[in-house]
Amino acid sequence: MGTRPAELRALLDAVAGQDEPAARIVVVGNGTGSLPALPEGVTGVELPENRGVSGGRNVAIETLRSFGDVDIVVDLDDDGLLVDKDVFRRLADLYEADPALGIVSFRIADETGETQRRHVPRLGAKDPLRGGEVTTFLGGGHGLSMPMLDRIGGWPEDFFFTHEETDLAWRALDAGWKVLYAPELLLQHPKTSPARHAVYYRMTARNRVWLAKRNLPALLVPVYLGVWTLLTLARTRSLPGLRAWCGGFAEGVRRSCGPRNPMRWTTVLHMTRLGRPPVI
Repeated sequence: MGTRPAELRALLDAVAGQDEPAARIVVVGNGTGSLPALPEGVTGVELPENRGVSGGRNVAIETLRSFGDVDIVVDLDDDGLLVDKDVFRRLADLYEADPALGIVSFRIADETGETQRRHVPRLGAKDPLRGGEVTTFLGGGHGLSMPMLDRIGGWPEDFFFTHEETDLAWRALDAGWKVLYAPELLLQHPKTSPARHAVYYRMTARNRVWLAKRNLPALLVPVYLGVWTLLTLARTRSLPGLRAWCGGFAEGVRRSCGPRNPMRWTTVLHMTRLGRPPVI
């Protein structure tokens, strides 16, 4: 969004310093007006309006797809930093070893090495260094198989922000692809709270409803939304935030969320075996 030019340049320098170079590098200006000067070989795409996390990533994917020589897409937040030089090489090795690998989630840690609990993509997990197959992934740094994207489609653009990763992961799992948390792939990222965004509570609730309506078998939709309503009521300490959440929930119920394609019950069972049934 054009607010972190120094961080963006540091990230691009870290990308350029990888021991396995990127085939293509794209920077999307999400309603920035104009991008800063970019290093040679970096493709800039300037969008006239902010299309959100999902929309910006879709533009990046289409730009990379147009080159015709990209098989793995790596998304990186502009305030993240690759502190190791072998991230891309190790990521490529993971994909080469397993043709069914669809999504690889990086580990996110701050400058002190601490990983926030919300950045460990499994229930009840306290050890951010324990990797393995999971049912969702981290938006700040991850790899995506282009053949997988060709099959399941891109990001849910109407989501704009929040839960877009879970929507993509659920569709990938239902299509037979694996989602892997690989903590050896580190993205350094400042410690933040998602509630720093003014729209957080409304979009969290709205997109949670859309996530269920788009992806879950009919029997699980009320269970999933009921569980998350109870959790939200128990956790939220902000009365204005709770009001915004209720408004977003109502918006999610009223508005369409795109085509409904409920996952198979075998996918529900597979997710349950991985430790996170799609009701929480």
